[in-house]
Amino acid sequence: MNETREGWELPLVPAVPAQTARQGYGGLPKRLFDIIVASILLILVAIPMLLAALATKLEGGGCVIFRQVRVGVGMRPFVCYKFRTMKPDAPPDRASAALEHPERYITRVGAALRRFSVDELPQLFNVLLGDMSLVGPRPVIPGETGLVELRRRLGVYSVKPGITGLAQVHGRDCISVSRKAELDAEYVRRMSLWLDIALLCRTFFCVIFCRDVHEGK
Repeated sequence: MNETREGWELPLVPAVPAQTARQGYGGLPKRLFDIIVASILLILVAIPMLLAALATKLEGGGCVIFRQVRVGVGMRPFVCYKFRTMKPDAPPDRASAALEHPERYITRVGAALRRFSVDELPQLFNVLLGDMSLVGPRPVIPGETGLVELRRRLGVYSVKPGITGLAQVHGRDCISVSRKAELDAEYVRRMSLWLDIALLCRTFFCVIFCRDVHEGK
């Protein structure tokens, strides 16, 4: 994921209406689950987040939190938060995976934060704000047009994006764009409380053992 230095621009993708809200767990119960679990997690990771912020600030100064426009539910843009992991001269509005040598732009602290996914923790605030869910398709930048279009065709944008999802525990950075879209669509079809709990547990395992993580992505 790439970082911008001076704000952002709205994505050049058409906003389309989200599909009819899913009944049962996909409505209020999922929202309550998100709020309760995200609040608990923020308390548990408060110290690691403070340490990450301090390390980021000491290494290069500048903003600790990086803001970037991502594609959300109904293909509507929203501002996604994460810890800054890239240098100020990184090309703007491009995914790290699209860069020829992404390692040139990732800071030493940033590489460590990415390795253990600590850079994603500020997205817990996105969950509380209602822009994201704990579990769902990972939000991407508008420039990832291939994945955005595949998701649109498969109806993935009928649900909120998530901090983690099926793709994150089935290969993460090591699977193709089409496979990611298929897994995202599968989550939409199977969405349930028990699936969310299972995916959160599996995500914890993947993070601890750094499974399928590429620091340049």
